[in-house]
Amino acid sequence: MSDQKLPLEGYTVLDLTQARAGPTAARVLADWGANVIYVEPPSTSGKNRVALTGQRDGFDFQNLHRNKRSLTIDMKNKDGHALFMKLAAKADVITENFRSEVKHRLGIDYESVKKVNPRLVYGSISGFGQTGPYGKRPGVDQIAQGLGGLMTITGLRGQGPVRVGIPITDLCAGMFLAQGILLALLDRTKTGKGQWVHTSLLESMTFMLDFQASRWLQKGEIAKQAGNDHPLNVPMGCFETADGLINIAASGTMFERFCKAADCEYLLTKAEYDGVEARSKNRVQLNEEIAGILKQKPSNYWIELLNDAGVPCGPVNNIQQVFDDPQVQHLHIAHEVKHPRLGKLKVVRQPVNLSDRPQPATFRYATPDVGEHSDTILKEMGIEAGEIARLRKSGAI
Repeated sequence: MSDQKLPLEGYTVLDLTQARAGPTAARVLADWGANVIYVEPPSTSGKNRVALTGQRDGFDFQNLHRNKRSLTIDMKNKDGHALFMKLAAKADVITENFRSEVKHRLGIDYESVKKVNPRLVYGSISGFGQTGPYGKRPGVDQIAQGLGGLMTITGLRGQGPVRVGIPITDLCAGMFLAQGILLALLDRTKTGKGQWVHTSLLESMTFMLDFQASRWLQKGEIAKQAGNDHPLNVPMGCFETADGLINIAASGTMFERFCKAADCEYLLTKAEYDGVEARSKNRVQLNEEIAGILKQKPSNYWIELLNDAGVPCGPVNNIQQVFDDPQVQHLHIAHEVKHPRLGKLKVVRQPVNLSDRPQPATFRYATPDVGEHSDTILKEMGIEAGEIARLRKSGAI
């Protein structure tokens, strides 16, 4: 555990989330110092019970839920619900990703908790929005990737729909919710009031279409699969070298730099490559000529040469190569945490760097076992040992 003061220290978060999008939001808050209490249902299946992201001791769950403490509460139990409301009255934030009817049925929706704590910021993630024709549908990442258009612009030309290799919609929705929660907390300093912050997988996915969305909205163009080529910039893409693959970005003014560095200035004299529009029109032919040039030398040769010339160029790494890369190691993206049962584990740190609040050398907490901190948290609330024993006996915790 680090003694370093972090920006969100002093804020208490009740995390009710499952799966990935919600825990991603809570992880941001936890990593930056919030007192995140992971509220889970009581379980008799032990430390290794299966979650939606795999076994609790598995690599995925351990990366998602670090820096939290676990408290078990049965929301369906009358005493358990009362206990949760007592917690909510003192909390700053609640994060949840229940379906709308579930949170209302449990009596833990925003309007219910607002009555006991008007300053509470209530953060929600859903599949498709809290209301509307799809408001009650279950939502997961791949469904949102398809509905949100991403799968039709991912993959090789004519290949057919392809999902992105990470749960991009879940991750983006989680980060957007965390951003919204921080905005609401900032707004609370002015108004003294909390509010309901919500986003969805569909909203985050549609936002992440970015220029492809604007391309349709403003020009009426429906983007198609472009493979490893950039949809608009030429030449930009993935090319084979004498010993592997590299990515280059030599569009615009960088095309001349590329030609000079690669000793192929003759390309600059060809009318079919004279200007951005001409190069875009003749993309296939230009890429073939560049491919023939790049195959003559190994990847590292081109990476050094082109970057020195101011032309972005880099390798195509597998996951092991990513973490072996000297720049990734320099940035300390993989952080070590010590788990009391599992020993030393590495997880991926937050990608934001604050000059006055550097990332702690070690994380404060490893991912907790089910209910690991129940007694500690309840004692912090002022609940005496006898009452804790009663709650446990009644099945409330």
